[in-house]
Amino acid sequence: MIEVISVRFRGGCKNYYFDPKGLQVKMGEQVIVETAQGAEFATCTEGNHEVEESAIVKPLCAVLRMATDNDRRVVEYNRKRESEAFDICEKKIADHGLEMKLVNVSIGFDGNKIIFYFTADGRVDFRELVRDLASVFRARIELRQIGVRDEAKMIGGLGICGRPFCCSEFLDGFMPVSIKMAKTQNLSLNPAKISGTCGRLMCCLKYEQYAYEDAARRMPKVESFVQTPDGPGNVKSIDLLRETVKVSLDSSPEGLKQYRNCEIRILRNGKGSRDGIEIGERTERYVEEQAEELVIPPLIAAPFFVDTALEEAPVREKMSEESDGGKPRHRGNRRGRKGGRSGAEERSGVVAEKKIEKKKKEKDPAEKVEKAVEKAEKADKSEKRSDRRRGKKPQKTADAPSGEMQQAEKSEKKRLSRLPKKPKGESTPPSKEGQEQPKTAEGSDNKPRRKPHHRGGRRGGKKPGEGGAAPKAE
Repeated sequence: MIEVISVRFRGGCKNYYFDPKGLQVKMGEQVIVETAQGAEFATCTEGNHEVEESAIVKPLCAVLRMATDNDRRVVEYNRKRESEAFDICEKKIADHGLEMKLVNVSIGFDGNKIIFYFTADGRVDFRELVRDLASVFRARIELRQIGVRDEAKMIGGLGICGRPFCCSEFLDGFMPVSIKMAKTQNLSLNPAKISGTCGRLMCCLKYEQYAYEDAARRMPKVESFVQTPDGPGNVKSIDLLRETVKVSLDSSPEGLKQYRNCEIRILRNGKGSRDGIEIGERTERYVEEQAEELVIPPLIAAPFFVDTALEEAPVREKMSEESDGGKPRHRGNRRGRKGGRSGAEERSGVVAEKKIEKKKKEKDPAEKVEKAVEKAEKADKSEKRSDRRRGKKPQKTADAPSGEMQQAEKSEKKRLSRLPKKPKGESTPPSKEGQEQPKTAEGSDNKPRRKPHHRGGRRGGKKPGEGGAAPKAE
């Protein structure tokens, strides 16, 4: 095992191993490493770790030092020079009339070497172009021809899937892709659908090729002779992802039926005759196992008035304790929200009892009828009392019995006879304050007078001893 660090250069996705030479480098730190082209600026992607000797490409280059601020300024200066060199090279190419497309320019860390990347359909004689560029930049010039895939990797972009190019994001190298992969995966052979931006077959066709090849080994070929739960037939189509086949049965060739791979038995794989093939018994039909649904009981929290923690909590002294005389005792005008009661336990218990009683009453319709009858009777009694106070005789209804009416009349006469009667022409005696009471008119009916009712205090703000008008009789 050898201790190394992994670094990545600008514009690349491949990691390279370098000997740290005793330095402790962390991921994300920038270092200066030694390469075949000279010193280069790189970024660490994995810190100090050990790998096997077989994974290392010899000779193993070393890390020169950690990058400083001065090194970063040099890198920024080289980026500016690259953009200037790109414009100058394009003008020189146009002057020489060369059929080539400039893609990118790269300047080394020390600035002694400039590499120009270009694409062309064939070979290009660029010897005169190299001489002109060397006289302008006073550095070593290298022109390197690349393919369309490398061009897409350097420039970058978005694929038809909407994501950045795989080659510019994470692929270490280009994998060989063929049209056979598209056929194995049952894809459309339309070049516009299976080609990438570079014009070549998409690299992602290689990703799932092994899975499709493994499924194709287990599945029968098209036009294979198979036995199914419904009888023998020929395979017409295959779905490798779902591992299902569509079979044309001998008993009903007009329609296709779909079966799983486990439901069929291959009698002949591929095209051929049926001579000498034993069909045998039908296969069993696949039955999906239904997973048992876990019934999770609902979590119902206990109400606050049942919580034992609240019952044990200290409660304020009850304000509804009975005082002398059996009446509830109140402290001033402070009363609880529920009929002057206090205390969490007492209020909660009353609320719970009321809720239970209300639910019982709602469920029992007979009690509703009884309550309605009681309310009607109370209303009739209150009307009779008000009539008696006003001196009216109760009206005789058709439904009421005659005995009850006679009894009501007798009680009314007795009440009137108890009232004091005054002789005609006599005046009323003066009141205590020396005021005369109003006289009744002659010939008027002797109706019971109602005593005046005062709501506390004296009328008109009169002090005791002062004269004033007597209160009017109602």
